[in-house]
Amino acid sequence: MTDPAPKLLCRDVWKIFGPNGAGVLADLGADATGAQFDARGHVAAVRAVDLAVNEGEVFVIMGLSGSGKSTLVRCLSRLIEPTSGEIWFLGQNLLAASDAEMRHLRRHKMGMVFQHFALLPHMSVLHNVAFPLEVQGVARATRESTARKMIALVGLAGREDALPRQLSGGQQQRVGIARSLAADPELWFLDEPFSALDPLIRREMQDEFMRLQSVLKKTIVFITHDFDEAIRLADKIAIMKDGAVVQQGTPEDIVLNPATDYVAEFTGAVPRAKVVRVASVMRAAGGAVPALSIAASAKVAEAAPLFLTETVLRVVDAQNETLGHLQREDVVALMLGG
Repeated sequence: MTDPAPKLLCRDVWKIFGPNGAGVLADLGADATGAQFDARGHVAAVRAVDLAVNEGEVFVIMGLSGSGKSTLVRCLSRLIEPTSGEIWFLGQNLLAASDAEMRHLRRHKMGMVFQHFALLPHMSVLHNVAFPLEVQGVARATRESTARKMIALVGLAGREDALPRQLSGGQQQRVGIARSLAADPELWFLDEPFSALDPLIRREMQDEFMRLQSVLKKTIVFITHDFDEAIRLADKIAIMKDGAVVQQGTPEDIVLNPATDYVAEFTGAVPRAKVVRVASVMRAAGGAVPALSIAASAKVAEAAPLFLTETVLRVVDAQNETLGHLQREDVVALMLGG
């Protein structure tokens, strides 16, 4: 059985800012340095990016300011025109799509949430959330019914008539999330959606995001500069530097096997127990059956408190079938850096 095709596929995508970027790229070649582009009065903001985002996956793109991550996500939705490459979504190369086709895709198949909430200040919560459906021409009763469901989904039932200025920052961001979900997008872009929030509210919104994803199973491209946020939310991570992806893989892959010194700087302070899965540390099952069990997909940090009373845990799959045993001594060794 072959693996399903990626929901979003990105091949050799470039974005060169400056006149005739494609011509300058052809002249200098793919191996040109940033300084060579600068000398021509151009900026290579995205360089030869290849990505594959699978159905139902949270794919996090991260890097420092200026690394190209926000430019890339705008290229993926063609809010910014890429200079070259291919971006495939629903069997279509978006770089060959007409403006009308792209407008249809953004209205009906893509959802977007940005750092700045961009709520319409004169509209109530209900009308803000229903607005994308109004643009689509959906009947008022239908769009308001859908909006009420989305508002309840993000925990704001009862605030439908409030104006944005009457809400806290976290509540405003929930409205932005509800609005982006109203059209039931197949692909959801989130560009640093929580970075403007206070730390406690940010943590709360991350929890809310994970709860929503457990229910909705959306295909998500999530942008952040915060590695703790990335490893908490991501199924896969791509780390960018100077417009290029320098490493991509699972959080566990990246923390345990950083490909460059730049990646190692991101991962050096991250406790391994927060990213290593129980399945990676378990041993073959043997001996007495442990009293307590834990999911193979859980992080070792989640298992650690159980060892206050136990020495061995049973590791199980989604059907509660035993896959192996997790030993206290292995957890201790990992948490101490072994």
